[in-house]
Amino acid sequence: MKTKKMSLEDLKKKLEEYSAELPKSVIARLEEKLSEIVDRLKVSDVEKIINEVIKQYREALIEPGEAVGTISAQSIGEPGTQMTLRTFHFAGVRELNVTLGLPRLIEILDAKRAPSTPLMRIELDEKTKYDKAKAEELARKIQHVTIENVTSSISIDFGQQIILLQLDEELMRDKRLTLDMVINALSKHKIGVIESVIERVEETSEGKKKKIIEITIAMPEGIEATKLVKLRQKILSIKLKGIKGLKRVVVKEVSKEGETYYYLEVEGSNLQGILNNLDELEGIDPTRIMTNNIHEIAAVLGIEAARTAIINEVMSVLREQGLDVDIRHVMLVADLMTMTGKVRQIGRHGISGEKASVLARAAFEVTTKHLLEASARGEEDPLAGVIENVVVGQLIPIGSGMVELRIKRGGE
Repeated sequence: MKTKKMSLEDLKKKLEEYSAELPKSVIARLEEKLSEIVDRLKVSDVEKIINEVIKQYREALIEPGEAVGTISAQSIGEPGTQMTLRTFHFAGVRELNVTLGLPRLIEILDAKRAPSTPLMRIELDEKTKYDKAKAEELARKIQHVTIENVTSSISIDFGQQIILLQLDEELMRDKRLTLDMVINALSKHKIGVIESVIERVEETSEGKKKKIIEITIAMPEGIEATKLVKLRQKILSIKLKGIKGLKRVVVKEVSKEGETYYYLEVEGSNLQGILNNLDELEGIDPTRIMTNNIHEIAAVLGIEAARTAIINEVMSVLREQGLDVDIRHVMLVADLMTMTGKVRQIGRHGISGEKASVLARAAFEVTTKHLLEASARGEEDPLAGVIENVVVGQLIPIGSGMVELRIKRGGE
């Protein structure tokens, strides 16, 4: 009986079976080399080769007893000292604020609940990304617009107990808003009674004519002055359109290989809000929406997505500073931060403060507090890690220090 020879298609299918055990680059290299001799190979031959490659790959991953944590800490920490202390950088046509450098790195590793400058990048689908007009229309739909954004002034008449709202017609036209939308929003929130709506033309200091819409809102009799001030603020924050938290949306242009396409850059972040409104926001590619808010990614897309975001964000900061750090060091840090299913910080309120060893916790920060609490609970330290053995002056369990040599005497 003849053994079936492999075809190129069979080879690709066989290699795909091992995609979880080997990196893409190794699979690609195997395919390249084996395709040259595929007509001489049997299925069993290919399996033997792949199994040998997996064995060699696993052995090459890391030396037993290697101090991976220390090496990663040094590999990220040393280049980190070369970082500039520029906190902010202005990017884009309308100057979106971006936190970069050391402050951003600290923000990520401290697992800050929300970034100081939340940003989103929203990619458009194949039909929409080449159409600037559609991209701009989407930007207007997404941007969170409140009454404050279209108001030229708002004043309170405490004697007559009315709030006078002046809307800028030019701003309303720019945001694609109508007077009915504003009146409906005010009525929906039940803030007083709209007494009158007057349209008039004013002349600006530059001699230009400007249309103003004046809305008079009467408040209930006997209302306190402090409550009137609060109601004024409430009126300004009433939502007219858009998605909450997305303050500004800029259409960015990219020219690549002779093609020009567009994407949206957003100041603010609301991943769930965008995903909930995909029916209204036709043209957005839901698989390519990015945010720099790690906790939001964890809540909406899960912990694995948050781990990937930590890696991408840290690598992006390092590359922007011109620093070359191997991604595997950053991957180890991201794994540690997300291994419990929640995003934890590196510091004493996270990984360092939750170590099993009492001495390791005490060696990091607030030494007395950790020792007192451990003694009150009657904790024991097995001295299994590196830090605790350094503290007590013993050989550390790394490299040759991991090996225990025992001699078996004859006759025993």
